[in-house]
Amino acid sequence: MPSSSLDLIGVGSPIMDVLAHVTDSFLVENVPGDKGGMVLVDDADITGLVEKIGPKVAVTPGGSAANTTLGATRLGLTTTFLGKIGSDQTAKSYHANFTATGGDGTRFKHATLPNGRCLSLVTPDGQRTMRTHLGAAMTLSPDEVTLADFSNIRHAHIEGYLMFNPVLAQKVVATARSAGCTISLDLASFEVVGIARDWIFAQLKEGVHILFANEDEIRALFQKEASYDSYARQLAHYGGIAAVKMGKDGAWVAYGGELHRIDPVKAVRVVDTTGAGDAWAAGFLYGHLRGHSLAAAGALGSLLGSETVQHLGASIPDLHWPRLRAHAESLGRNLPAV
Repeated sequence: MPSSSLDLIGVGSPIMDVLAHVTDSFLVENVPGDKGGMVLVDDADITGLVEKIGPKVAVTPGGSAANTTLGATRLGLTTTFLGKIGSDQTAKSYHANFTATGGDGTRFKHATLPNGRCLSLVTPDGQRTMRTHLGAAMTLSPDEVTLADFSNIRHAHIEGYLMFNPVLAQKVVATARSAGCTISLDLASFEVVGIARDWIFAQLKEGVHILFANEDEIRALFQKEASYDSYARQLAHYGGIAAVKMGKDGAWVAYGGELHRIDPVKAVRVVDTTGAGDAWAAGFLYGHLRGHSLAAAGALGSLLGSETVQHLGASIPDLHWPRLRAHAESLGRNLPAV
């Protein structure tokens, strides 16, 4: 695939997901911190937890922005990715998976280190609690981010986890803006918002075209109780599109004077919520960048999010994508573009 005139670049940590079903008591006994959150840990911590879990773990490519980028790729956008992978077999597998899906793999950076990985512990209610070691991904330097990385790209989708490194996050958004990209920011987790709240508001004032947030993240951002449609309206006052995701209850999308209630798509069975928000963003970005209405983009986001929770991990199995792509095309035909 040529690396010019691409629709989307994802920016974030290309890490391999390690997934396991555990009980709530396992979390209480072995995993300090809040259920449903994400905490950075050492690789040894992940290894220790995996040993306690035993052999029933699954391994799949992950990372918030990468999940979104791959989902958008499967729907038909032309994409690439900016992030740092390692030099081990895990890194080779990660890169091969991205390009086999249809992404342009020329903008990855490389380090002589193990690839990052994230342990996602899935409880019977489908909630996931994550412990992440960024590995090679954490060594991406602001100096390595250049205008060339964003050249000839319409839109940059940036994961909130970059905010753990504020200098890097600032370099990424500044460079993307300088290259003429529109920008979306996914807040990633309530822990991220807790450490980067001032920076997020500064970016909103400077200009963020789309902001994605779930229930916990939006409450952490505004630090007050309000209805989710009110949160969406408040975000939209900064001039961009606000997408407030409410899981199984759907979402609110606001822009200017528009406010849309996005209905949920009921999942037949919830297996794992890992990557559901990333998939929602993938559907929305596809619809938005194809010029469809906010309602159409949100509806596609709900469809992908619902499909994702019915499978272990953030990846939707191959056999479902022809149906999802056909549905994306039908949304474009049935709802007028704006």
